[in-house]
Amino acid sequence: MAKRSRNCSFEKDFDPLSHQSKQICIDIDPQAYETLLLDPGAFRACLDQEIAVHPELFPTAIQHGYKLYDMLPESKKLPGIRLRRIELQAGGVFTIRPAFVLPYMTGYTEDVEKALFLRRWGVPFWALVYVFGHDVAYWYRLEQRLGHNSIVGTTVKDPATLPVDLLADEKHTHFNGHQAYIATTVGQECVLGVSLTLAANEPTLTAAYGHFKTEAQNVQPEYTPNTVNTDGWAATQAAWRALFTPVRLILCCLHAFLKIRDCCKRFTDLYGELQTRVWDAYRAPDAEAFTAQLAQLQAWATERLPAGRGLEAVLKLCAKAPEFGQAYAHPTAYRTSNMVDRHMQPLDHYLDSCKYFHGHLLSGEYTCRAWALCHNFQPYCPRAKIAQTYTSPAHRLNGFVYHDNWLHNLLISASLGGYQQ
Repeated sequence: MAKRSRNCSFEKDFDPLSHQSKQICIDIDPQAYETLLLDPGAFRACLDQEIAVHPELFPTAIQHGYKLYDMLPESKKLPGIRLRRIELQAGGVFTIRPAFVLPYMTGYTEDVEKALFLRRWGVPFWALVYVFGHDVAYWYRLEQRLGHNSIVGTTVKDPATLPVDLLADEKHTHFNGHQAYIATTVGQECVLGVSLTLAANEPTLTAAYGHFKTEAQNVQPEYTPNTVNTDGWAATQAAWRALFTPVRLILCCLHAFLKIRDCCKRFTDLYGELQTRVWDAYRAPDAEAFTAQLAQLQAWATERLPAGRGLEAVLKLCAKAPEFGQAYAHPTAYRTSNMVDRHMQPLDHYLDSCKYFHGHLLSGEYTCRAWALCHNFQPYCPRAKIAQTYTSPAHRLNGFVYHDNWLHNLLISASLGGYQQ
């Protein structure tokens, strides 16, 4: 009997801008919604107030005026729920959807938010079915649908808060038994870009990181980051240079130290002093002092360390002093990859719990994007110190929330698919 194999597509024809939505999502009290819906004057007054307070949730042309267009028939999936549509004076019809209703009328937000919260730890869909009902396809599609929204546009609600200092790295993973990579972009403690690719060369990484560029420039057309912290992988650096010509690439000092640690920790008598010298150089107050400290480190290592991989790692760090020293010209730049590593750790746990990717490549793309958005909007652990000030990474970046519940906040933030229109 022939062994069965799944027919999974390795092709990924993905364009972020193709998922712009004509649905405007706003926060309306469920109890008041029915009354507002049947009263055109009250509905328009409510909408005018939302436009005044949160214009970023609406198409820009709404400032030129709009009119109530019609009311859609009652939903067959959610009896009793109807939606109003508006027409802009500049042209275009948009649907107004309250945040307590999911897109495509697939359910009520309150009924699914706890189940989707558990996906943070990769709880399998069959377990969600056992606890919350429905079927596996229902929960799978809800999660995939989140991945259609713009990661940058949904997370960053004010163009002025777009981070100008970024970090980028590739998360190594598996796709149907093949090596794969998730090109990850992080800034201001938020994951702003993830894209699944099957190779880590310059063309594929340029395309993968290019999704971040497309979404960021949809928020702010002239957006260009000042700096990007990367490891020493040439393809990653070439990809960012191709996407943003004037960007400054900041080499990660942590990666250089980890290489030294792996090669030199067996030198028990010398490792402590070596470690101190490396981090003393890192803490140098300016580029001149940094270069001088590395010169001293090079002389010390040449004299004290035996020939081999350990000495080579130290000399490699010292030889790249001009590249590491560029960070001093950009005081706000990230000199280590700690921030991106902090976000890759929960991604790693999620992928391990899900046993990686076993479907189409495009489905894997949407899964990564859905994880990034949930990660940005789901609440911090109550025991975390940051939770005393902010509820989530998106709250920390924007300084406000639309709703106290994380999924309501995410759905409202994803108005129009998270894209400026």
